[in-house]
Parts: sequence; structure tokens; C-alpha cells
Amino acid sequence: MKKKCSIFVTALILYLSVINVNPTFAVVLGETSSGTNNISINQKTVKDNLNTNINSQSNEKHKDVLEVFNHNTQQLYITGEDIELMAKLVSAESAGEPYAGKVAVASVVLNRTTDPHFPNTIKDVIFQKNAFSCVKNGKINANANQDCYNAVYDAIRGTDPTNDALFFYNPAIATCSWMKETQKINQTTIGHHTFFKTKA
Repeated sequence: MKKKCSIFVTALILYLSVINVNPTFAVVLGETSSGTNNISINQKTVKDNLNTNINSQSNEKHKDVLEVFNHNTQQLYITGEDIELMAKLVSAESAGEPYAGKVAVASVVLNRTTDPHFPNTIKDVIFQKNAFSCVKNGKINANANQDCYNAVYDAIRGTDPTNDALFFYNPAIATCSWMKETQKINQTTIGHHTFFKTKA
């Protein structure tokens, strides 16, 4: 009961300090004047809060919730479990890639949650059938390092080097013919991966 109360108080303090003091520093995913998705966040408060959870050795994994609003006024909740899943996905999908490539992989997950063609939760995006090879081959179960967590934090804070990409692949080793042959727009190469959207 004490732990639940502590978690609730922490979440409430985070919410009140971020939302009520300055609404522009809330964790908000929405349309900018340029028409692109944007996430803005109180970086220090959230990163300190997340680092406290990640560095905790307790068996209770990060239960705090960060609230993210998308441009359709729906709410996306990012939990500590989501962050851990994203970090593991980043680790498995971008091993050997530069830091920007790790942020890019995390950004693709977030971009999918706000696209109507994909599930609207991080967990469902990650575990969508055939979405990520590391889920199928089990590599997602390996622990992620701090670099991968930092990449996830940066993506949550709005760094997206992919131009709002929904897909990525490594052209040198990809076996999926759809990835190779589909008509790509907003194509960006980071490290060995190509990030892109498709024509509607």
C-alpha cells in the first residue's frame, strides 16, 4: 500500500509540476504549425524520474506513467514497462548502429502509435505480428544498456531524425520483398538502416 501511494504521489507531483506550471512543457504529442508530429516534454523532470526507476533494483519494474496526448486528443500512456520494451527493441534492432539510429528506431515506434494503420499503444505496436524481427527471433528479451534507454528518452522528448518514418530496414540484409519494393517517401538513411513512410 505504501509503495502504491508513493507511486501515485510521484505521478501526481510530476503531473502537477509539469502541466500546471507551464502547459507547454507537458508531454504533448500533436500537430505543430509545420504540420509534423511533435513531442515536447519537461526533460529534466521526466529523465530524473525515469532514471530513478531504471536504476532501482526492486522487483517492481517502472510503474510510473507519463501521459502523452496525440493530435486527435486521444491519450497515449507511456509506462515504465513501455520504456523498458522500447529500450530492448532499440537494443535488438539497432545493435552496431550509431546513437542517432537508436533514437530513430524508438521514433518509429512512437510514430506508429499515432498512425491509424497501427495499434495505438507501444506494447501493441512492438508485438504486432511480423512488425519487428527481434520479437519473432526472441532477441527482444535481452537486456538493454543505458545508451538504448537514453535513445528512448530522446525519442519521447521529440527528437525524430526519421522525418516521421513508420518503417525501417537494412537494405543489405533485408529478406522482405515488400520492404525492398514498396514506394517510399521521406526516405532517410541512418547508419545501415533506411527509414521511410509509404504512399497512402
